[in-house]
Amino acid sequence: MVSQLAEQGWLAPAWPREHGGMGLSPSKLLIMIEEQERHGCARTNDQGMTMIGPLLIRYGTKEQREFHLPKILSGEHIWCQGYSEPNAGSDLASLRTRAVRDSEDWVINGQKIWTTLGMDANWIYVLARTDPDAVKQRGISFFLVPIDTPGVEVRPIINLDMHDEFAEVFFKDVRVPANALVGGVNEGWKIAKSLLGFERIFLGSPAQAAGALEHLARLARKLGRFDDEDFQALYARLHMELEDHKSFYRTFADQVRRGEQLGPDISMLKINQSALYQKITDHIVDLAGENAALFDPLPDDTSLYPASVFIQARPSSIYGGSSEIQRNIVAKQVLGLSFKT
Repeated sequence: MVSQLAEQGWLAPAWPREHGGMGLSPSKLLIMIEEQERHGCARTNDQGMTMIGPLLIRYGTKEQREFHLPKILSGEHIWCQGYSEPNAGSDLASLRTRAVRDSEDWVINGQKIWTTLGMDANWIYVLARTDPDAVKQRGISFFLVPIDTPGVEVRPIINLDMHDEFAEVFFKDVRVPANALVGGVNEGWKIAKSLLGFERIFLGSPAQAAGALEHLARLARKLGRFDDEDFQALYARLHMELEDHKSFYRTFADQVRRGEQLGPDISMLKINQSALYQKITDHIVDLAGENAALFDPLPDDTSLYPASVFIQARPSSIYGGSSEIQRNIVAKQVLGLSFKT
C-alpha cells in the first residue's frame, strides 16, 4: 500500500515532482487533507513526509536529499521529533541538549521527552545547543540522528490510554558525522520555526471536534437520550460553536488558498479547537454515566468508547504549543500587550 501511494505521489503530495511528490500548492494540499479527513482515511506515521522531507528540500544538501528522501517514501526511514525536553517544552528555546564539534564529528549529550512515536522510529531529528553563550534562539543547530547510534537510548512512556505513544530519548556521547547537520551551525531555530506556521492550521482543523460531536450524538441515541429537551439544548449549543469554529477555520484556509503567509493570529484557531474538542468530550463522559470509566468500547457497540475519546482530547491543549503559550503569542504579537515581571 505504501509503495502504491508513493508511486502516485500521494504520500508526500506537497513535495516537488522531481522528489517523488505531486507538487501541490498549499491550497490544493489543504483540499486533499480535508478530503482525507472527511473520508476517515488512516494517518500514517508521517513526520518524514510532512516535516523532514520539506525541510531537507528547502535547507538540506544535495547528498542529504538523495539519501533521505527516497527512504522516507519507501517507509525504510521512520522519523520522530527530538524537540521537547524536561523544563523546555513550550519554552523550547531553553533546551539544554548540547552538541560539541570534535574533529570531523559532532558529539551530542542530553535528553528529549514526549517524543511522539519514538518507539516506532529509526531516525530522530534533534535540536541541540551548539553555542551556549549565544542568545537562546541563536545558539541552536539541527541534526539528523539514527536511533541505533551508540549512546542513544529510547524509553517508553505509557500514556493514560495504556499505550507507549511517547518516549524519552537519552543521548550520551552520541557521535554523528558533520553531514548530520542540516543548514548552518546555529541556524536550527530558524529551520525548526519554518515548520510551525502551516502545521498550526491543521491542529486547528474542526475535524476532531466534529468527530467528537458526532460521537456524542451516537451515544445519546444509543442511550435513548437524543430527544430529551435538555440534551437537545446542549447539542444545539455545541453544534453552533462547531459551526462558528468551522467559519473561523475557513478564514485561515482562505489565506492559504490565496498564497498568503499565516500570521501569529493562527494561534487563536488552535486555542479554540482544543477548547471545543475538550468541552465536547467532557459532555461525552457526563452522558456515558457508568460506562465513562471503561477504556474499552461499550459491550454492545464497539463504535462507542467514551473514556478513550475523552483521554484523546486531553493533550490537544498541550501538543503543537500549549494553549497558555498560544495565548501569550496572541497577547503579545496580535493584541500588542506587554507583560511586567
